[in-house]
Amino acid sequence: MSVVVVVGTRPEIIKMAPVVKELEKRGLDFLFIHTGQHYDYEMSRVFLEELGLPKPDESFELENGNPAAQTGEMMIKLEKAVGKHWSRKPRMMLIQGDTNTMLAAGLTALKLGLRIGHVEAGLRSYDWRMPEEHNRRMIDHVSHQLFAPTEIAKKNLQEEHVWGEVFVTGNTVIDAVNTYFDKVREVEDKVLKIVKFNEYVLVTFHRAENVDNPHVLRDFTRILRKSPLPIVFPIHPRTRRRLQEYGLWREIEEIQHLQLLPPQGYFEFLALMKNSRLIMTDSGGLQEEATHPKIKKPVLVLRTSTERPEAVIHGFAKVVGVNPVVVLAELDKILSEELKLPDQSPFGDGKAGVRIVNTVLSRLEA
Repeated sequence: MSVVVVVGTRPEIIKMAPVVKELEKRGLDFLFIHTGQHYDYEMSRVFLEELGLPKPDESFELENGNPAAQTGEMMIKLEKAVGKHWSRKPRMMLIQGDTNTMLAAGLTALKLGLRIGHVEAGLRSYDWRMPEEHNRRMIDHVSHQLFAPTEIAKKNLQEEHVWGEVFVTGNTVIDAVNTYFDKVREVEDKVLKIVKFNEYVLVTFHRAENVDNPHVLRDFTRILRKSPLPIVFPIHPRTRRRLQEYGLWREIEEIQHLQLLPPQGYFEFLALMKNSRLIMTDSGGLQEEATHPKIKKPVLVLRTSTERPEAVIHGFAKVVGVNPVVVLAELDKILSEELKLPDQSPFGDGKAGVRIVNTVLSRLEA
């Protein structure tokens, strides 16, 4: 009775870690497969070790950057990797999220006759510019078990009449912060020594629909330049490249109240979140992590939509787009108000991994 667990990107590793640890704790047989794009493959392997996860049974790199080619390459390599362990009688594949590689993993499982368990099912932005929106919908409609993090996600799936079973589990990202928060304390002093400012806004910005658009990137640069509070900005390689291509890099470098940092480790980044005044981001996962009781920070979402409406409903996040006038007005508003954020996260109680594994076992034994 074997489960296949597939991870690739760092967010996938973080969000699948609680499930992997629960499978290990119960002594269950599972095939652990790690795939990555060639430029971050080694970094991801170090990351697995940092999180205390087992060495993958199978690892491979994806060489193609083109989304269609990458999807095809993933299917070919994943089928081969699972095939090598067919004697262990795999019956279900667990996948997380909405990347191109997770779509490919879901399709591969389908063709191999495996059940599909989709962790973090039912998220919807209703923004068709986002490739993730296409991927998550397709994965949800071929999955047998759909692990929705919230009641809103469950409702989305019911309204689309998915044929698989839907379970509300909470989001495993809350489990992950619980599990690793002691590691955050270990690196906190070191991280804060690097930061130049006592009080700061933490910024991330990397989504294709934002950084690949020169007009949006120019507006983003204006926001950084006119921010009333210093900014700490761990910069994504894609964002750096686009700023250089569009002739905005020098302008960024000249902003005195802006500190650029290289991409940060998971524990280091959580330490930056915990000690910030607020967060401005176009990331999805950060909107969830910011709601954890040990972080509890307001978030301005630098997008025109979000697939995490729970963060907005409970007062943690506000979708503000990238118009400098709007963003700076909202920034001033947050800084001038005494915010009272909820003590509980709308994304669960930190027991999602246990619920997911319980369901997987019950369905495999049925």
